[in-house]
Amino acid sequence: MITRDEALELLKSNVQAENMLKHSLASEAVLRAMARHLGKNEEEWGIAGLLHDIDVEITNADANTHGPYAEKLLRRKISDEMLDAIVMHNEVATGKDRTTEFQHALAAGETITGLITATALVYPDKKLASVKTKSVTKRMKQKAFAASVKRENIMECEKIGIPLREFADLAVNAMRTVSDDLGL
Repeated sequence: MITRDEALELLKSNVQAENMLKHSLASEAVLRAMARHLGKNEEEWGIAGLLHDIDVEITNADANTHGPYAEKLLRRKISDEMLDAIVMHNEVATGKDRTTEFQHALAAGETITGLITATALVYPDKKLASVKTKSVTKRMKQKAFAASVKRENIMECEKIGIPLREFADLAVNAMRTVSDDLGL
């Protein structure tokens, strides 16, 4: 399997946008925390979080190809389970529903990073250290706030046994561990 350093290098060779790289690092941190919480393989889940958007610039974020195109880039570099979760994080392209714990975790984990980032950016200091779990869960109910964030994806945390408040707390704390890399 690909190492974390190799995965990061591969990501950077396919994704140039700084905000997408930051999103990938945030997703990695959240997926690692989820894996620890659920007793799963932290390295596999973290690398899946890191690589889930590897094809976003190649596909121009086209919902019909983003995800499945990543399979071409990652086949034989990562496990089948990782590849499946990455492909399924964009269920629109596959036309299938997510069914596995890993699929739900990646969809929820990568999506909550956008809500947490948006929440941090409304604070005067724009720092994750200021973000409270209660603020994130409150923002979940405000559909106009970070309107592009798919709340239904975040709620998939409950399909794997993590209540929303606990998930938001886990994700905020995970993102804080990479706050310097995120500029937050």
